Amino acid sequence: MLFADKIRSLREEKKMLQRELAAALSVDTPMYSRIERGERPIKREQIKILADILYADESELLKLWLADQVSALLNGEEDIINDVLDIAKSGMGNMGKKKKEIKFIDLFAGIGGFHYAIESIGGECVFASEWDKNARITYEANFKERSPWLFQIDEDGNMPYFNGDINDADPNLIPDFDVLCGGFPCQAFSIAGLRKGFEDTRGTLFFNIANIVHHKILQGKKPKVLLLENVKGLKSHMKGQTLKTLLNVLENDLNYKVKIEVLNAKYFGVPQNRERLFFVCWDREQIPVDDFNFPLGLDSKLKPIFEKEKLDNCIPTKVSDIFEPKATLPEKITISDRMWIGHQERKKRNKENGKGFGFSLFTDDSIYCSTISARYWKDGSEILIDQSAEGKNPRRLTPVEAGRLQGYKIIGAGWEDEKAANNQNNKKGIPEMKIVVSAKEAYHQFGNSVAVPVVKAIAKEIRKQLIDNCI
Repeated sequence: MLFADKIRSLREEKKMLQRELAAALSVDTPMYSRIERGERPIKREQIKILADILYADESELLKLWLADQVSALLNGEEDIINDVLDIAKSGMGNMGKKKKEIKFIDLFAGIGGFHYAIESIGGECVFASEWDKNARITYEANFKERSPWLFQIDEDGNMPYFNGDINDADPNLIPDFDVLCGGFPCQAFSIAGLRKGFEDTRGTLFFNIANIVHHKILQGKKPKVLLLENVKGLKSHMKGQTLKTLLNVLENDLNYKVKIEVLNAKYFGVPQNRERLFFVCWDREQIPVDDFNFPLGLDSKLKPIFEKEKLDNCIPTKVSDIFEPKATLPEKITISDRMWIGHQERKKRNKENGKGFGFSLFTDDSIYCSTISARYWKDGSEILIDQSAEGKNPRRLTPVEAGRLQGYKIIGAGWEDEKAANNQNNKKGIPEMKIVVSAKEAYHQFGNSVAVPVVKAIAKEIRKQLIDNCI
């Protein structure tokens, strides 16, 4: 059976378990096993679910499925079946083309926001680097089943493909890759001006990125695309000198075409006002494309929005989309009387002095909240949820809610709003993020993370506009 053979091959290629696909289809594992053996039919609507979770071309799976249906009707007339497939291919044009493989490396990997995104367009991670021990625990717990090769231990007891400190990474040991991604820290450069180009960045973490790329160029294995992220303030850092230095290295020393854009997570289906600066860089010798259009948001049909004037049509959100059921919330997330009084007094004092904003309070129906930061675990002041209707002080978000605010699918205790359980960030086929560290560390990790839906949207456009046009 063509369809059954294909999905079995894809599953084995992705090193996934039958039970994972069975869960996505809401069937038990024995029943799914029968589907892979061609002993049980599959419904048309289940093909999209399989395509999503296997990162496969839905149109290709559909053709094979239809071919099996026709085969059954014609009782295995092979010549007729081949004619049907030829007709289908000619009618569907480019849909029959095989997708180009994407191998990527994940630098400053954190808990894997970029990994989820590039994986969603069919990418395979061949190297990752993260120095924080707790972030490494979270990363391994969530990707070991799907990318086991990253966590192989060598004879010296090290994980050569899951590097720790980026400063210790040996470019000679990094496998060849198509895409480099990473959210590097914003750092000042020691030399003002553009006098030394590549050398201007030495001593910074960005230098490690540039050095790895430069090394691959010398080997004749130049990466096709770089996807980088930083804070919005990088544009004005050191009066714009930092950005100028970065662009000089990327464009002149490494010879990439570069586009940058500030994107806000609130336009991508998460209720968070989070602005970040993104770089998309591509090698025009391998990808003869003159421009890249950033998606500025997603509409209610999950189609990219490219015009700022149309952002009013983005996916509607509200803060309660991320809430766990109120009945399950622990009492300790409600802030104490002392802390609440302190927040209010500090806000009043800051207002009088004309500095700072103090705490920020949001209701269930607020369409978005403030940016969550790595310090959220301290007092939660940037995002407090109003509980006055229940006669309570405001509360913090739970760690689960903090992760959902960045677009991660986390089951937790469920959802207060059942509709949110099936929205674009939580639908079947999307891998679940597991929290395996303390609440304090979870808040810290999610505060440092990228907003996954934003990076996924960029990744899809990188695939469509750049990778698929690669020579």
